[in-house]
Amino acid sequence: MPQPPDALDAVAVRTWCSLALDALGREREAIDAINVYPVADGDTGTNLYLTMESAAAAVEAVFAAHETGTTVPAPADVVRAMAHGALIGARGNSGTILAQLLRGMAGVLAEAGDADHLRRALAEAAASARLAVAHPVEGTVLTVAT
Repeated sequence: MPQPPDALDAVAVRTWCSLALDALGREREAIDAINVYPVADGDTGTNLYLTMESAAAAVEAVFAAHETGTTVPAPADVVRAMAHGALIGARGNSGTILAQLLRGMAGVLAEAGDADHLRRALAEAAASARLAVAHPVEGTVLTVAT
């Protein structure tokens, strides 16, 4: 069954992933500079970038597997690959939280990519990431996600 035009399909997920990586690449130094919790180690932007780079590589691998044919991967395969790639390549606390956010989104977006599922996916992402942290602290990326 074809998806409606407002659906988040495999190509849209790939594009979103690529744009997120580009944005983190541009802003990583600025994010590093404001990193003060839990330790002012100045690597949050870099860790987010490297984690997203791994997620994007996993997405590209799924698309590469389809290059010889005329098909594109299923959206569920792409969102799962993105989440798995982030998990495998997670760097630092911020990267681990990003991987949890993507994992939470993937579970819902694997069902469908319409606006309602996207809304639910964002809510699930925030909830699952917060549950993954033993002592969530306000003012961190967890706050931004909610």
